[in-house]
Amino acid sequence: MKDINEYNDAVPEYELFSFLYDRVISREISTFSALREFAPAVIQSKRAYPAVMRVFELIKRLNWGFFAGISPATHKKIWRELVIPDKAFPDAGDLKRTLSISNLYVAMLDIHGYTKFCQDSRKNLSMLHILDRAINLEIRDICAKCHAVCQRERGDEIVVVAASATDALMSALCIIDYFAKTSVAADPQISTQRSGETATLPAFEVSAGITGGNTSVPLIITEQGNLSGFLLNTGARLQTRANELSPVESRIMLTKQVQMSFVKENAVEKCSLCKNDAVYFLDTGNLEFKGVLLPTCEAVYRKEDRYKEQVSEDLNRLFNSIKENLWEQRIFTDLIGLLYKTVQVMPPFTVTPSEPVNGMQTLNNGSFQQLCRTALKHYLNDEDYPAAVDMLLRLIEIMQLIPRFDRLILDYARGVTGKYEQLLEEFQASIDREVDQKANQVFTETNFKAFIAAKNAAGVYEKLRAMGRKSPELTKKKTLWYYLIKANPEKMAMTIHSGKK
Repeated sequence: MKDINEYNDAVPEYELFSFLYDRVISREISTFSALREFAPAVIQSKRAYPAVMRVFELIKRLNWGFFAGISPATHKKIWRELVIPDKAFPDAGDLKRTLSISNLYVAMLDIHGYTKFCQDSRKNLSMLHILDRAINLEIRDICAKCHAVCQRERGDEIVVVAASATDALMSALCIIDYFAKTSVAADPQISTQRSGETATLPAFEVSAGITGGNTSVPLIITEQGNLSGFLLNTGARLQTRANELSPVESRIMLTKQVQMSFVKENAVEKCSLCKNDAVYFLDTGNLEFKGVLLPTCEAVYRKEDRYKEQVSEDLNRLFNSIKENLWEQRIFTDLIGLLYKTVQVMPPFTVTPSEPVNGMQTLNNGSFQQLCRTALKHYLNDEDYPAAVDMLLRLIEIMQLIPRFDRLILDYARGVTGKYEQLLEEFQASIDREVDQKANQVFTETNFKAFIAAKNAAGVYEKLRAMGRKSPELTKKKTLWYYLIKANPEKMAMTIHSGKK
């Protein structure tokens, strides 16, 4: 055949395929609709069906990129969402290039320790080939069993696309199970056991970010079949945040929309994750990504981390107080309440700070709670805000020493404390002016004389002024503190940021 018009029933199938093959390879034909326009007589011929489907497979492999391996048989859900099927050839069609559908989810995963593994294996390159085969073959097979499609990106990154929140989360957990040699997913239909030589690979931890389920956030499929768009960027930022919160251990961060979709999908027929109560969703507040605030969750799946379920209410109370800018009292008390509850329900610990705290050389769960009560007393009863903020700083130092203390809670403690610290200098200056004005009321006669004399001796003066700040004769400490909070709304605005601004 030299021209498509020469086709008739006498033309052998291999000759037809060879002719169309040349047109596809030369990029003259790159979509199934283009094939239909180029060869309408061929498309209408039942005899040509096998050759047409073989040509379609070639078009897929060359032009569908990320989705080149999907088919109605292997990825029924994704096929239904991503492909415009041909009426005469239901197993063929054109890939959608702009997707604004709610039933699409993207998971971005990063393998911890990949760089170190590559360095350690530079004299044994066979190990690198084994890992490469594991990602490109076994992980791809696992995702297919989860009704998802995956692709390796930039060495240690894996991108997963699924047509439901359940499939996206199941894919992420199965990949974590495979690399970490765990069995969280525990789905009898999906094996995450390593086979053959991949069993020799060490255990890896994985951080993951999952987003999707929102029609207002489109995903673009480029001409080369690559993924692009805000949805992909959001997944990457969530994965980065998961890596920040757990730089060593596996962690899954997802948007609130993904969690709500997961709950909705499993309202009637439950997946194995729900049946086994394998995952708990912990609200983690809003994260800022390029000026957009995203409500987020953490998928808590480790048994040793399930204590977080007991602090969820306290955490949400703090989130709401921050959202409503209740800095005068609620944010401080809610933060202390969260820290108190966290150490109450988390595993026992014993730590030794760099300096004794309130005379204590070592601290455990009980003594940490005692320090929380002290901080609360400073803030509410004594109105000694510098001492309260200083105690927060000491608590942060201790939290950093506690094994497995949740990084999210630590981040919020740092953020809140930093906001209060901004007020201290102006607060101290105002209180010191009042001490000077009321020195004869604040001090006893002896101390008043010493106070006046000490103005020439800075050291003594500062000590006495610190003493004066705690005097009950100073009536406007609370009023001043609350005034400074209200007078500095731009300083007190707080969000937890992750990734690029």
